[in-house]
Amino acid sequence: MSALGWMILVAGAAVGLYGLAQIDRERQLAPDDAGEYLRSLDAAPDETDEFQQMLAQPFLGRVISPAAERIQALVGALLPRNYRDRIHADLLHAGLQAQMRAEEVISLQVVGGIAGLLLGLFLVGSGTIGGGMGLLLLVLLPVAGVQLPKSWLDRKVEERRDAIRRDLPDTLDLLAISVEAGVGFEGALGVVCQNFSSPLADEFGRTLREMELGLPRREALQNLKKRTEVPELSNFVLSLTQADALGMPVGRILKTSAEEMRTKRQQWAREKAAKLPVKILFPLVLFIFPALFVVLLGPAASDIGGAFG
Repeated sequence: MSALGWMILVAGAAVGLYGLAQIDRERQLAPDDAGEYLRSLDAAPDETDEFQQMLAQPFLGRVISPAAERIQALVGALLPRNYRDRIHADLLHAGLQAQMRAEEVISLQVVGGIAGLLLGLFLVGSGTIGGGMGLLLLVLLPVAGVQLPKSWLDRKVEERRDAIRRDLPDTLDLLAISVEAGVGFEGALGVVCQNFSSPLADEFGRTLREMELGLPRREALQNLKKRTEVPELSNFVLSLTQADALGMPVGRILKTSAEEMRTKRQQWAREKAAKLPVKILFPLVLFIFPALFVVLLGPAASDIGGAFG
Protein backbone atom coordinates (compact mmCIF):
# COMPACT_ATOMS: atom_id res chain seq x y z
CA MET A 1 0.00 0.00 0.00
CA SER A 2 1.31 3.49 -0.88
CA ALA A 3 2.03 6.23 1.65
CA LEU A 4 -1.11 8.07 0.58
CA GLY A 5 -3.21 4.99 1.22
CA TRP A 6 -1.75 4.56 4.70
CA MET A 7 -2.49 8.21 5.49
CA ILE A 8 -6.10 7.83 4.39
CA LEU A 9 -6.43 4.61 6.41
CA VAL A 10 -5.04 6.24 9.57
CA ALA A 11 -7.28 9.29 9.19
CA GLY A 12 -10.33 7.10 8.64
CA ALA A 13 -9.51 5.07 11.75
CA ALA A 14 -9.10 8.28 13.80
CA VAL A 15 -12.43 9.61 12.60
CA GLY A 16 -14.09 6.28 13.37
CA LEU A 17 -12.61 6.16 16.88
CA TYR A 18 -13.77 9.69 17.54
CA GLY A 19 -17.31 8.89 16.36
CA LEU A 20 -17.46 5.72 18.47
CA ALA A 21 -16.26 7.68 21.50
CA GLN A 22 -19.00 10.26 21.04
CA ILE A 23 -21.63 7.54 20.68
CA ASP A 24 -20.42 5.88 23.88
CA ARG A 25 -20.40 9.23 25.67
CA GLU A 26 -24.01 9.94 24.65
CA ARG A 27 -24.99 6.45 25.73
CA GLN A 28 -23.49 7.03 29.16
CA LEU A 29 -25.11 10.46 29.52
CA ALA A 30 -28.59 9.25 28.51
CA PRO A 31 -29.51 5.82 29.86
CA ASP A 32 -32.19 3.96 27.97
CA ASP A 33 -34.26 2.76 30.93
CA ALA A 34 -34.93 5.41 33.57
CA GLY A 35 -36.56 2.88 35.90
CA GLU A 36 -33.53 0.60 35.75
CA TYR A 37 -31.26 3.55 36.55
CA LEU A 38 -33.36 4.52 39.58
CA ARG A 39 -33.40 0.93 40.80
CA SER A 40 -29.63 0.78 40.46
CA LEU A 41 -29.33 3.70 42.87
CA ASP A 42 -31.10 1.71 45.56
CA ALA A 43 -29.15 -1.46 44.94
CA ALA A 44 -26.44 -2.60 47.35
CA PRO A 45 -22.88 -1.59 46.42
CA ASP A 46 -20.79 -4.13 44.64
CA GLU A 47 -18.03 -5.71 46.73
CA THR A 48 -15.72 -6.42 43.78
CA ASP A 49 -12.42 -4.66 43.55
CA GLU A 50 -11.63 -1.71 41.31
CA PHE A 51 -9.97 -3.88 38.64
CA GLN A 52 -13.07 -6.04 38.23
CA GLN A 53 -15.23 -2.93 38.01
CA MET A 54 -13.05 -1.57 35.23
CA LEU A 55 -13.27 -4.89 33.36
CA ALA A 56 -17.05 -4.83 33.72
CA GLN A 57 -17.20 -1.59 31.74
CA PRO A 58 -17.69 -1.79 27.95
CA PHE A 59 -14.67 -1.65 25.67
CA LEU A 60 -15.52 1.83 24.38
CA GLY A 61 -15.67 3.22 27.90
CA ARG A 62 -12.39 1.61 28.96
CA VAL A 63 -10.18 2.33 25.96
CA ILE A 64 -11.56 4.61 23.28
CA SER A 65 -13.30 7.26 25.38
CA PRO A 66 -10.22 8.10 27.54
CA ALA A 67 -8.06 8.22 24.41
CA ALA A 68 -10.50 10.57 22.71
CA GLU A 69 -10.63 12.80 25.79
CA ARG A 70 -6.83 13.00 25.88
CA ILE A 71 -6.75 13.93 22.19
CA GLN A 72 -9.37 16.62 22.81
CA ALA A 73 -7.39 17.99 25.75
CA LEU A 74 -4.18 18.01 23.67
CA VAL A 75 -5.84 19.81 20.76
CA GLY A 76 -7.44 22.30 23.14
CA ALA A 77 -4.12 22.99 24.85
CA LEU A 78 -2.44 23.81 21.54
CA LEU A 79 -4.94 26.54 20.70
CA PRO A 80 -5.24 29.99 22.28
CA ARG A 81 -7.55 30.17 25.27
CA ASN A 82 -9.53 33.06 23.82
CA TYR A 83 -10.51 30.87 20.85
CA ARG A 84 -11.83 28.18 23.19
CA ASP A 85 -13.69 30.87 25.12
CA ARG A 86 -15.31 32.10 21.90
CA ILE A 87 -16.41 28.58 20.98
CA HIS A 88 -17.77 28.09 24.50
CA ALA A 89 -19.68 31.38 24.21
CA ASP A 90 -21.14 30.26 20.87
CA LEU A 91 -22.25 26.98 22.44
CA LEU A 92 -23.88 28.95 25.26
CA HIS A 93 -25.70 31.24 22.83
CA ALA A 94 -26.83 28.24 20.78
CA GLY A 95 -28.16 26.43 23.88
CA LEU A 96 -25.78 23.50 23.34
CA GLN A 97 -23.53 23.99 26.37
CA ALA A 98 -25.01 20.90 28.06
CA GLN A 99 -24.50 18.69 24.98
CA MET A 100 -21.08 19.65 23.64
CA ARG A 101 -17.84 21.15 24.85
CA ALA A 102 -15.59 23.65 23.12
CA GLU A 103 -12.83 21.04 22.86
CA GLU A 104 -15.18 18.71 20.97
CA VAL A 105 -16.00 21.37 18.38
CA ILE A 106 -12.31 22.16 17.98
CA SER A 107 -11.53 18.45 17.59
CA LEU A 108 -14.18 18.20 14.88
CA GLN A 109 -12.53 21.13 13.11
CA VAL A 110 -9.15 19.39 13.25
CA VAL A 111 -10.62 16.11 11.97
CA GLY A 112 -12.46 17.96 9.20
CA GLY A 113 -9.27 19.75 8.13
CA ILE A 114 -7.29 16.49 8.03
CA ALA A 115 -10.08 14.74 6.11
CA GLY A 116 -10.24 17.60 3.60
CA LEU A 117 -6.48 17.55 3.11
CA LEU A 118 -6.41 13.78 2.58
CA LEU A 119 -9.31 14.00 0.14
CA GLY A 120 -7.47 16.66 -1.83
CA LEU A 121 -4.29 14.56 -1.84
CA PHE A 122 -6.27 11.54 -3.03
CA LEU A 123 -7.91 13.48 -5.87
CA VAL A 124 -4.60 14.99 -6.98
CA GLY A 125 -2.56 11.79 -6.50
CA SER A 126 -5.04 9.62 -8.40
CA GLY A 127 -5.00 12.00 -11.35
CA THR A 128 -8.71 12.76 -11.12
CA ILE A 129 -8.03 16.49 -10.84
CA GLY A 130 -4.75 18.09 -11.74
CA GLY A 131 -3.13 21.38 -12.56
CA GLY A 132 -4.22 24.61 -10.96
CA MET A 133 -7.58 23.13 -9.95
CA GLY A 134 -5.81 20.43 -7.94
CA LEU A 135 -3.71 22.97 -6.07
CA LEU A 136 -6.84 25.01 -5.41
CA LEU A 137 -8.59 21.95 -3.97
CA LEU A 138 -5.59 21.23 -1.72
CA VAL A 139 -6.19 24.64 -0.15
CA LEU A 140 -10.00 24.86 -0.22
CA LEU A 141 -10.88 21.36 1.04
CA PRO A 142 -8.96 21.63 4.36
CA VAL A 143 -10.33 25.14 4.90
CA ALA A 144 -13.86 23.88 4.23
CA GLY A 145 -13.35 20.96 6.60
CA VAL A 146 -12.20 23.32 9.36
CA GLN A 147 -14.98 25.84 8.80
CA LEU A 148 -17.84 23.34 8.51
CA PRO A 149 -18.33 22.73 12.30
CA LYS A 150 -17.98 26.46 13.00
CA SER A 151 -20.51 27.31 10.29
CA TRP A 152 -22.94 24.77 11.72
CA LEU A 153 -22.50 26.29 15.19
CA ASP A 154 -22.99 29.84 13.86
CA ARG A 155 -26.18 28.75 12.12
CA LYS A 156 -27.49 27.26 15.37
CA VAL A 157 -26.73 30.53 17.17
CA GLU A 158 -28.59 32.59 14.56
CA GLU A 159 -31.57 30.22 14.57
CA ARG A 160 -31.87 30.48 18.34
CA ARG A 161 -31.55 34.26 18.30
CA ASP A 162 -34.23 34.51 15.60
CA ALA A 163 -36.51 32.28 17.70
CA ILE A 164 -35.95 34.52 20.72
CA ARG A 165 -36.72 37.67 18.70
CA ARG A 166 -39.84 36.07 17.26
CA ASP A 167 -41.24 35.03 20.66
CA LEU A 168 -40.21 38.13 22.59
CA PRO A 169 -43.32 40.31 21.85
CA ASP A 170 -45.82 37.59 22.84
CA THR A 171 -43.79 36.73 25.92
CA LEU A 172 -43.63 40.36 27.04
CA ASP A 173 -47.39 40.68 26.48
CA LEU A 174 -48.04 37.74 28.79
CA LEU A 175 -45.60 39.14 31.35
CA ALA A 176 -47.35 42.53 31.28
CA ILE A 177 -50.81 40.97 31.59
CA SER A 178 -49.71 38.80 34.50
CA VAL A 179 -48.09 41.70 36.37
CA GLU A 180 -51.11 43.96 35.81
CA ALA A 181 -53.33 41.16 37.15
CA GLY A 182 -51.49 41.35 40.47
CA VAL A 183 -48.88 38.61 40.02
CA GLY A 184 -45.30 39.37 40.99
CA PHE A 185 -42.50 39.42 38.47
CA GLU A 186 -41.23 35.99 39.51
CA GLY A 187 -44.76 34.60 39.30
CA ALA A 188 -45.17 36.14 35.85
CA LEU A 189 -41.99 34.38 34.73
CA GLY A 190 -43.47 31.12 36.01
CA VAL A 191 -46.64 31.75 33.98
CA VAL A 192 -44.55 32.31 30.85
CA CYS A 193 -42.61 29.09 31.43
CA GLN A 194 -45.85 27.15 31.83
CA ASN A 195 -47.51 28.51 28.68
CA PHE A 196 -44.56 28.71 26.28
CA SER A 197 -42.17 26.09 24.99
CA SER A 198 -39.39 27.99 23.27
CA PRO A 199 -35.74 28.97 23.78
CA LEU A 200 -36.85 32.25 25.37
CA ALA A 201 -39.10 30.42 27.84
CA ASP A 202 -36.20 28.10 28.70
CA GLU A 203 -33.96 31.09 29.40
CA PHE A 204 -36.66 32.72 31.53
CA GLY A 205 -37.05 29.45 33.41
CA ARG A 206 -33.34 29.36 34.12
CA THR A 207 -33.47 32.98 35.31
CA LEU A 208 -36.38 32.13 37.58
CA ARG A 209 -34.49 29.19 39.09
CA GLU A 210 -31.49 31.43 39.77
CA MET A 211 -33.69 33.92 41.62
CA GLU A 212 -35.34 31.13 43.58
CA LEU A 213 -31.88 29.95 44.68
CA GLY A 214 -31.16 33.37 46.16
CA LEU A 215 -29.44 35.22 43.33
CA PRO A 216 -30.47 38.91 43.19
CA ARG A 217 -32.79 39.87 40.37
CA ARG A 218 -30.25 42.23 38.84
CA GLU A 219 -27.57 39.54 38.59
CA ALA A 220 -30.02 36.96 37.28
CA LEU A 221 -31.12 39.36 34.53
CA GLN A 222 -27.51 40.15 33.67
CA ASN A 223 -26.84 36.41 33.33
CA LEU A 224 -29.85 36.19 31.00
CA LYS A 225 -28.35 38.97 28.90
CA LYS A 226 -24.97 37.21 28.69
CA ARG A 227 -26.50 33.84 27.75
CA THR A 228 -28.50 35.20 24.81
CA GLU A 229 -26.67 38.25 23.40
CA VAL A 230 -29.84 39.39 21.61
CA PRO A 231 -29.90 43.21 21.34
CA GLU A 232 -33.66 43.50 21.80
CA LEU A 233 -33.65 41.30 24.89
CA SER A 234 -30.60 43.15 26.23
CA ASN A 235 -32.46 46.47 25.91
CA PHE A 236 -35.42 44.97 27.77
CA VAL A 237 -33.14 43.73 30.55
CA LEU A 238 -31.52 47.17 30.80
CA SER A 239 -34.91 48.89 31.03
CA LEU A 240 -36.12 46.41 33.63
CA THR A 241 -32.95 46.82 35.70
CA GLN A 242 -33.22 50.61 35.64
CA ALA A 243 -36.91 50.47 36.58
CA ASP A 244 -36.10 48.15 39.47
CA ALA A 245 -33.34 50.49 40.68
CA LEU A 246 -35.50 53.63 40.40
CA GLY A 247 -38.64 52.08 41.87
CA MET A 248 -40.75 52.46 38.71
CA PRO A 249 -43.76 50.16 38.12
CA VAL A 250 -42.63 46.99 36.37
CA GLY A 251 -45.96 46.59 34.58
CA ARG A 252 -45.55 49.89 32.76
CA ILE A 253 -42.06 48.90 31.57
CA LEU A 254 -43.33 45.52 30.38
CA LYS A 255 -46.25 47.06 28.50
CA THR A 256 -44.06 49.66 26.80
CA SER A 257 -41.46 47.04 25.85
CA ALA A 258 -44.16 44.74 24.43
CA GLU A 259 -45.54 47.53 22.23
CA GLU A 260 -42.05 48.40 21.04
CA MET A 261 -41.28 44.78 20.20
CA ARG A 262 -44.52 44.39 18.24
CA THR A 263 -43.55 47.43 16.16
CA LYS A 264 -40.09 45.98 15.56
CA ARG A 265 -41.57 42.63 14.54
CA GLN A 266 -43.69 44.39 11.92
CA GLN A 267 -40.59 46.17 10.66
CA TRP A 268 -38.74 42.84 10.42
CA ALA A 269 -41.62 41.37 8.40
CA ARG A 270 -41.57 44.34 5.99
CA GLU A 271 -37.79 44.07 5.68
CA LYS A 272 -37.95 40.36 4.81
CA ALA A 273 -40.72 41.03 2.29
CA ALA A 274 -38.60 43.75 0.66
CA LYS A 275 -35.66 41.31 0.32
CA LEU A 276 -37.71 38.65 -1.49
CA PRO A 277 -37.49 40.18 -5.01
CA VAL A 278 -33.69 40.27 -4.77
CA LYS A 279 -33.49 36.69 -3.45
CA ILE A 280 -35.83 35.31 -6.09
CA LEU A 281 -33.77 36.93 -8.86
CA PHE A 282 -30.98 34.33 -8.68
CA PRO A 283 -33.12 31.18 -9.15
CA LEU A 284 -35.09 33.07 -11.79
CA VAL A 285 -31.98 33.79 -13.84
CA LEU A 286 -30.37 30.37 -13.27
CA PHE A 287 -33.35 28.03 -13.76
CA ILE A 288 -36.39 29.76 -15.26
CA PHE A 289 -34.89 32.06 -17.91
CA PRO A 290 -32.78 29.35 -19.65
CA ALA A 291 -35.80 27.05 -20.00
CA LEU A 292 -37.90 29.97 -21.23
CA PHE A 293 -35.27 30.88 -23.84
CA VAL A 294 -35.13 27.29 -25.04
CA VAL A 295 -38.91 27.16 -25.50
CA LEU A 296 -39.16 30.55 -27.23
CA LEU A 297 -35.96 30.65 -29.25
CA GLY A 298 -35.52 26.92 -29.93
CA PRO A 299 -37.84 26.70 -32.96
CA ALA A 300 -36.49 29.94 -34.41
CA ALA A 301 -32.91 28.74 -33.99
CA SER A 302 -33.80 25.46 -35.73
CA ASP A 303 -35.36 27.31 -38.68
CA ILE A 304 -32.39 29.68 -38.96
CA GLY A 305 -29.96 26.77 -38.88
CA GLY A 306 -31.95 24.97 -41.57
CA ALA A 307 -31.97 28.07 -43.77
CA PHE A 308 -28.21 28.49 -43.56
CA GLY A 309 -27.60 24.76 -43.84
